Amino acid sequence: MFNEAVILAGGFGTRLSHVVSDVPKPMAPVYGKPFLTYLIDRLIEAGIGRIILATGYKHECIESYFGASYRGAEIVYSQETTPLFTGGAICQAAEKIQADDFIVLNGDTLFDIDFRKLYDFHVQCHANLSIALRQVADTSRYGSVTCSNDHIVAFSEKTESVGAGDINGGIYAINRNWLLSLDLPAKFSFEKELMQPLAGDPSFYGLSFNNYFIDIGVPEDYYRAQEEFKTLFPEDEFLFLDRDGILNKHLPGDYVRNWSMWEWLPGVLDAMPLLAKLYKRIFIVTNQQGVGKGLMTQADLDDVHRHMIADIEKAGGRIDKVYVCTDLESAHSPNRKPEIGMALQAQRDFPEVDFHRSVMVGDSKSDELFAQRSRMRFFECIPALGL
Repeated sequence: MFNEAVILAGGFGTRLSHVVSDVPKPMAPVYGKPFLTYLIDRLIEAGIGRIILATGYKHECIESYFGASYRGAEIVYSQETTPLFTGGAICQAAEKIQADDFIVLNGDTLFDIDFRKLYDFHVQCHANLSIALRQVADTSRYGSVTCSNDHIVAFSEKTESVGAGDINGGIYAINRNWLLSLDLPAKFSFEKELMQPLAGDPSFYGLSFNNYFIDIGVPEDYYRAQEEFKTLFPEDEFLFLDRDGILNKHLPGDYVRNWSMWEWLPGVLDAMPLLAKLYKRIFIVTNQQGVGKGLMTQADLDDVHRHMIADIEKAGGRIDKVYVCTDLESAHSPNRKPEIGMALQAQRDFPEVDFHRSVMVGDSKSDELFAQRSRMRFFECIPALGL
């Protein structure tokens, strides 16, 4: 089985720029998570333990999110200092590959194939290059690929394609030594300048799949992914909630210093029994530096939370535990959001908590960063959960 993969994650995302403008295209949020996480999760679940991210545009956004490891997999970066196009990016990343064969994925496309099946096919054919092909009803958007006895023999442009057929699914199995032995330029299109001229070569193969396929490179499919991923991916089991602005009315410039200052937001108490049915554990994680400032005592805060939990339980809901950081922002506490100390406390108290299956609901940038750093899904409000 493949142990290494390259993901092309350096695209500008020009067609998505008016929809998602502040992150590279593979980091565009889909159903509360960067799109790239879904690709990496699929690779890890298939047993691939080393992933090279070919980055370019806003590479620091990707590097800060994934770091050197993610869910136990090693993450390596191959950064373009100047655009290399797909071919140059793959060749540069291939220099970091350690195995004989590896796979390449496009960072804006999810093609949910059986990687083991592609690996077995590639190895049994003694192929230098194998493409995962996707069967579609209309090839005119993508252009088509023609096979004969599993060999790639021709590519047709979009303008020449019509009707049902196979398209390039954007996943390639490549023999590293073969690729690096070729006299290739530093900058080139892998699809047009290598694959198309290679059509008919006896070591060039294609394997057709009919699995789920989506390319988020155009706005209509990006929006479609938001809906389809809700059912495609396993539901979350653990819920983390911010407090002020999510459960109760936020008091700008002030704190809920006692229960008389608390005001439930509309619909929250009605939602809590539904959330209790949806999630195995529900936590509140809240920064409350009003205690650190001396505006209220810890006893005052505890009293507020006792009343809060009592109201939630009376409505038929539950809170498994409330986690609070009362440290001042200037203290740079590891427990104060956006740091993830409170999430780690919850995981210690409840070892079954899996951040990969968790969702954070908040209303601030620090909540969003808390979710990102914990690898949770993030939503800005309870209605976003369909409640």
